[in-house]
Amino acid sequence: MVFDFLEPVDESLLEFISELPEQSLGRRVSIHTSDVFPDLDKAAIAIIGVLENRGSLGQDERVNLEHVRKEFYNLFPGNWHANVIDLGDVAAGNTPEDTYYVVKTLVEELVKQKVVPLVLGGSQDITYAMYRGYDRLEQMVNLVSIDSKFDFGSEGEGLTANSYLTKIIVEEPNNLFNFSNVGYQTYYNSQEEIDLIEKLYFDAYRLGEISNNSTIAEPVFRDADIVSVDMTAVKSSDSGNYVKFIPNGFDGKEICILARYAGISDKVTSFGVFNHNNSAQESVLIAQVLWYFIEGFHYRSNEYPFGSKEHYLKYIVPLEDEELVFYKSDRTDRWWIEIPYVSHVNNKLTRNTLLPCTHEDYKGACGSEIPERWWKAQRKNII
Repeated sequence: MVFDFLEPVDESLLEFISELPEQSLGRRVSIHTSDVFPDLDKAAIAIIGVLENRGSLGQDERVNLEHVRKEFYNLFPGNWHANVIDLGDVAAGNTPEDTYYVVKTLVEELVKQKVVPLVLGGSQDITYAMYRGYDRLEQMVNLVSIDSKFDFGSEGEGLTANSYLTKIIVEEPNNLFNFSNVGYQTYYNSQEEIDLIEKLYFDAYRLGEISNNSTIAEPVFRDADIVSVDMTAVKSSDSGNYVKFIPNGFDGKEICILARYAGISDKVTSFGVFNHNNSAQESVLIAQVLWYFIEGFHYRSNEYPFGSKEHYLKYIVPLEDEELVFYKSDRTDRWWIEIPYVSHVNNKLTRNTLLPCTHEDYKGACGSEIPERWWKAQRKNII
């Protein structure tokens, strides 16, 4: 069993938890110890530490999650009903590939059991292992990365935290339907990389766009299967990361808002936080990011793709060459736009599907403006 590779949490953490108030998260979460393994059948979210940092290139290869866990378990839960468990840690294997294999298999098993893995790295190349965990789940995958860079890497570079996206794009089997970057900073990315994002019909949102209006990111997360957070996307004044000084990035409130969007998405089945610096200072914000993801999870509404269209209002917008079909939930007021199935071309889709969008997209369509994400989804569908 792949769960045999998981190491229990350290005894010092259990001693710390024993001193916490009864209402704290530490007293509410079932934790993998040397004597007890949590019951997966009763779990909705599983925390997994991955002690693999060799993909960080020049950074400390040691991964210390003790600070993160202490800060997280010292928090108090919201009005949560779903069970959270802590499965302990995946130790670094003899090679990074060994670690990737264990993470891949864990993600596959947990997603099949409808348990959301909440992965704590380690370096962000672990996102590749999470993605490979969907290989045998017979679905196309949408990946969202909160990151200041696209992580294409340089030509000939192996799999690292700076190049994992290239590996995901080019390696077979190719299950990737869409990649979205939230928060890129232009000066960290070459123009060739920005052009490549456009050429592949991927979505990318600059830091300033999201900071000015974080709600434009909500439909992006609503359509995601995997969400990967690079903590270097947060500015040092808010993250506490002074090992690598980051003058610009998301603030603490913004990164927690994005984590909540990821949690509230009915479609997100795995979530990862990577590239932190092992410090007690940064662990405070990471703990709150995890808290907001779980908080969002408890407000999932089980709408599309799980709900029935009976609970939607349908809006048809006629344009010159075609018509756009929008749906609005009568429960949450959220919007979707239909991507039609085209039968006579090579399709990645097998039926009509709905793409999350905003009310502004609908209003723009009423003014004869085609939503950009709809157009890109159409192009990906037929190439």
